[in-house]
Amino acid sequence: MRRFRSDEILLWVATAVVFAPAALALADRWASTEYYQHGFLVPLVSLATAHPRLRKLGPGGRHTRALAALAGALALYAVGVMGASITAQGLALVAAITALVGYRWGTDGVRRLAFPLAFLLFAVPLPEAWVFPVIVTLQEWASVGAVAVLHLFDVAVAREGNVIRLANGDALFVAEACSGITSLISLLPIGVLLARFTQDDFAKRCWLVAAVVPAALLCNALRVIATVAAADAFGTQQATSGPLHDSAGMLTSAFAVVLVIAFGAAMRRFSGDGPATPASA
Repeated sequence: MRRFRSDEILLWVATAVVFAPAALALADRWASTEYYQHGFLVPLVSLATAHPRLRKLGPGGRHTRALAALAGALALYAVGVMGASITAQGLALVAAITALVGYRWGTDGVRRLAFPLAFLLFAVPLPEAWVFPVIVTLQEWASVGAVAVLHLFDVAVAREGNVIRLANGDALFVAEACSGITSLISLLPIGVLLARFTQDDFAKRCWLVAAVVPAALLCNALRVIATVAAADAFGTQQATSGPLHDSAGMLTSAFAVVLVIAFGAAMRRFSGDGPATPASA
């Protein structure tokens, strides 16, 4: 692969300077929102998947048509800044990186690096107006499902909205952290990675990614049920504090990943496929 020319280096540096505030804003959102903390890892994973492909791209050129795409990314960035939209700023950053790849390697380079470039989209936070209704719905599902299952085991609980009341009068609120949104959003990138590198068939990849949703929701439901059952048996204070409760979210996500991996392995086993063929560079 040929060395970068001075004009390319200047273009990359100028783009980095312009988009630095967007990168800082993204990092702030990742750090402050539990279900986006995986954002810190997304660029590293993207770079790792891009590296073997970069070595095979060959010498670059000056594909000036990509500059129009870069101009479009800058326009989107300006809209995002004026509208205080971190989503638009993040999309503009991904678009700018894609345009710079296109400037050096053209459409063939963008095609070969399509997966790592697209994977960067997982670092872009969704608009809160989209996420909030999903959180509210998941909270309701979690509380309704937990009460229904606990009733099957003769545990005396009642539901008032997202509040689950125990027989002793204590109440447990199914908060945002217990809605399952963290597992759902943070596990989607993992599901895509597993699908990309463990499944050869496109349909199976889609099924594996789709399996993230029921796996995340099921594991979160089990978490809520276990917490309420423990509160009924041992007291609310004991059930909602301590290292086990504090690590419940991590354990829930880990169990969901295991379920997705098992589902992927089952698909390969029953379809008679061998080991996945490495993705072409």
